[in-house]
Amino acid sequence: MIVGTVKETFPGEHRVALTPHVVPSLVKAGAEIVIETGAGAAAGYPDEAYAEKGVKIAGARAEVFQSADVILQVRGYGANPEQGRADLEHFRRGQMVIATFEPLTAGDPVREIAAKGVLLFALELVPRITRAQSMDILSSMATIAGYKAVLLAASHLPKMFPMMMTAAGTITPARVFIIGAGVAGLQAISSARRLGAVVHAYDVRPAVKEQVESLGGKFVEMELDASAAEDAGGYAKALGEDFYRKQRELMGAVIAESDVVITTAAVPGKKAPMLITADMARAMRPGSVIVDLAAERGGNCELTRAGETVDDGGVAILGPTNIPATVPYHASQMFAKNIATFLLNMVKEGALNVDLEDEIVQGALVTRDGEVVQPQVREALGMATAPAKEGDA
Repeated sequence: MIVGTVKETFPGEHRVALTPHVVPSLVKAGAEIVIETGAGAAAGYPDEAYAEKGVKIAGARAEVFQSADVILQVRGYGANPEQGRADLEHFRRGQMVIATFEPLTAGDPVREIAAKGVLLFALELVPRITRAQSMDILSSMATIAGYKAVLLAASHLPKMFPMMMTAAGTITPARVFIIGAGVAGLQAISSARRLGAVVHAYDVRPAVKEQVESLGGKFVEMELDASAAEDAGGYAKALGEDFYRKQRELMGAVIAESDVVITTAAVPGKKAPMLITADMARAMRPGSVIVDLAAERGGNCELTRAGETVDDGGVAILGPTNIPATVPYHASQMFAKNIATFLLNMVKEGALNVDLEDEIVQGALVTRDGEVVQPQVREALGMATAPAKEGDA
């Protein structure tokens, strides 16, 4: 079994799918590793670090595709639609690709990959079950996004976060409001508290109140029915516009009193819910900051522009995209551990064994034998239900 990794080509993407620290576990399982020269350089992993672990350094990208049975990428073609298309000619039938792919929205790339006969696994679709926690790239990258969002807010806010008693007087702490207490939100709460801010948080799931308070945050309670906020796989579901309208009304007062608001609400494959209207943002004091972690999905704030910082009446609205790529060393380390664990789940006695009865394999497998087989993806692409197939690949 030969496992290959190539250099990421998406603009600004500095992560790498395989880092030297996970190589020994793959080699122990019977894999040979080949990597494109320079693939890890932007993340802080030079070719020498791989070579020391016995990895073969390929001089050309095509060489990796030609030799590898399994290709590991941070961004597959669907998540890199312009530059990623150049890799299509290199894929061959039966080759396995494991990557993020945005399969619920990347219809054409999914179909093109299927036509090549590739066995595609999209890491965004790994089910959120206990056994798959060590493979959950969404949680890993959300941890980084939550941490970095607080640093971005702190660098833009014309105040300091902590309370300080000084000879020049007392400095009051900044007030930070986190909307969404998932992985990113909880990390943001923790990071903001470490910097000394007074932190409030809200989530549609009242059950997370204990988690918020355990990190030193104060949970904002609202009388809203959010019983349908999650699907069976643990992913967020879009709620009705009436729900979001009432939510905005209740949150308005809290937002107006905050120095920093960090939003984290995103729904896989759909536009992010709009939680902060322009009027709500304009009710904040000049100098206040909004960091919208859903900017890539359309944003939770009406004024957000992806990849830009908007100044509206003295309020800064930050729309950062691909935050994990700005912390590439540790982001790559976490991603590599997730992807290697996912692959090793399908390796038995040194060979690939794609068990279609495995819930993790079923959930993430998008294309097989020239067809799109993942039910959610087929539904999103407007395709009929896939015929059932028996046996292992």
